Amino acid sequence: MSASVKDNLIGKAAVLEGLPEHPAVRAILAWKPEALEDAKFDHGELTLTIASDKIRSAAATVQAAGYNFFEDVTAVDWFPSSPRFQLSYHIVSHPYKERIRLRVLVDGEAPSVESITSVWPSANFYEREVFDLFGIRFEGHPDLRRIMMPDEWQGHPLRKDYPVEGYR
Repeated sequence: MSASVKDNLIGKAAVLEGLPEHPAVRAILAWKPEALEDAKFDHGELTLTIASDKIRSAAATVQAAGYNFFEDVTAVDWFPSSPRFQLSYHIVSHPYKERIRLRVLVDGEAPSVESITSVWPSANFYEREVFDLFGIRFEGHPDLRRIMMPDEWQGHPLRKDYPVEGYR
């Protein structure tokens, strides 16, 4: 085991200390520990921060671990902070009777992340909504186009730097 991987695992152990033994945490760590950037248990819910280039595989991993229902995905614009965008995927396990959140941080320059529609087809319209309102591209999405705003609309209205009265 290389020194960087070992340091990464030691850092993960410190972050995960005190968390209950969640099947999602075990599954992600067994699959690819370096994909887990942060973890937090707060108000009865677990939030796992996943590397942006690993979200599709992480979604498949937690699905295989018993998290069987994709609720939604939404975004937050933290402008002017960097990384600018946060995607939050809410996923439920009926067998475990719990909800987890997979969080991905996305840079503001040409924001892009993998689509999870191949894992959960129900993510289709949620990803289109985030694309339409925030301008985050979902690579591999089967039909990424506007869903709420007219096709000729300029910009993405939920971005914090979008003019209050729109572009004129």
